[in-house]
Amino acid sequence: MKKNFLFTSESVSEGHPDKVCDRISDMVVDSFLASEPQARVACETLTTTNKVVLAGEVRGPELKQEELISKVRECIKDIGYDQDGFSWKEQTKIETHLHSQSADIAMGVDSSGNKDEGAGDQGIMFGYACNETDVLMPAPIHYSHKILRLMAEDRKSGKLNGIEPDSKSQITIEYKDGKPSAVTSVVISTQHSKDVNLTQVKQLCMPYIERSIPKNLLGSLDEKEIYINPTGNFVIGGPDGDSGLTGRKIIVDTYGGAAPHGGGAFSGKDPTKVDRSAAYASRYLAKNIVASKIADKCLIQLAYAIGVSKPLSIYVDLFDNDEEKNLHVEKLIKDNFDLSPRGIREMLGLNKPIYEKTAAYGHFGRIPESDGSFSWEKTDKSGVFNK
Repeated sequence: MKKNFLFTSESVSEGHPDKVCDRISDMVVDSFLASEPQARVACETLTTTNKVVLAGEVRGPELKQEELISKVRECIKDIGYDQDGFSWKEQTKIETHLHSQSADIAMGVDSSGNKDEGAGDQGIMFGYACNETDVLMPAPIHYSHKILRLMAEDRKSGKLNGIEPDSKSQITIEYKDGKPSAVTSVVISTQHSKDVNLTQVKQLCMPYIERSIPKNLLGSLDEKEIYINPTGNFVIGGPDGDSGLTGRKIIVDTYGGAAPHGGGAFSGKDPTKVDRSAAYASRYLAKNIVASKIADKCLIQLAYAIGVSKPLSIYVDLFDNDEEKNLHVEKLIKDNFDLSPRGIREMLGLNKPIYEKTAAYGHFGRIPESDGSFSWEKTDKSGVFNK
C-alpha cells in the first residue's frame, strides 16, 4: 500500500436534503420501535420544494398518519427550516405511503420451529477502525463531521447567526509513512441568509475550522487552500435547492471512502436488516480489535443470505501481512461473538428507538450514550483479542 499520499473525505450537515430524508426515515423507525421493539420498518423519504413523501413497508403497531406527519414537522423544525421553499409549517405538504411488510420477506426473516431468525436480506457489510483519531476513525471524515456538527450546535443555540441548515465540508490530508501529517485543503459550502455576504460567511466559518482540526495538522495551511462557498452565493438550499432521498450519503455515513462499503444504506431500516445491524457489528469488532492494540487498523467484512441466520463468511484484514494473526483473529470472532441477526441485536441492544440521532454526522466515531445509542462504539470487548 502507498505510504505517502493525499486523501480527502467529505461530510454533509443535517440540513442537507438527503440528510433531512435520513432523519425523517430514522424517526419513523424510532416511532415504531418505541411502541413495539420487534417492529419491522423499511421507510424511504423524498423531499423537494415544500413537499415530503414517505414510502415503504412496516409491520408492528398502528401509528396514526396524523401522528407521523406531526413528527415529520418536528424533525424539520429541529433541523431549522422555516423558509419560503421548505418549512416545518403547513406550507410543506407531507404524504405517507407506508404499507404492510411483504409476507415473502417476513417468512424468510421470522423464526419458527427449529429455524432461527434469518437475515432480512442478502449482502456484504464492512466495518473499519484505525488509530488516526481518539475515536478510532479516519482523520479526514472525523474532522469533516466535526466542523459541521459544531456549526449546527451553535446555529441552533443562537451563537452562530446568518448561517442556514444546508452545509457541506471537505478535508484533504497529506499522509506520510501512512500517518496523517498535515491538512492541505479545507472546503466549506454553507447556506446563508440573504443579508450576509461572502466575506462575512468566511469570517463566520473560520473559527470552526480552527476548533475542529488539531493544530499539528492544521499547521501553516495556506489561506488560498481554504475554500469557503467557492461558487459565491448560497441562499437557496435544502430541499428547495435540491431534492433529497434517504440513503444517498452512505460514504458520509461510514468512513469517508477510507474503507469499502457494502452498498446498503442504514437509515430507515429496523435492526433485523443486516444492512444496518451487521455494519454496526462489523464496526464494533474492528474498533475493539484496534483498541486492543494488536493492529493500527482493521477491516472486517461480513456476508449474509436472506433467511439464513449465520454469516456466510467473516473476513479480517489487519494490514500487517501477518496471515497467521489474521486467521487467529477470525477464530476469536467466531468463538466469542454471535453474529446472527438476533445475536447482533441482543449483543448491541438494537431493538430500541436510538436511530434518529445517527442520521447526521456519521454512524461511527460517536460516543456511546446511556439510552443505548451508539453501543457499537464501545470497546468493552478489546480484551478478547489479547488472548
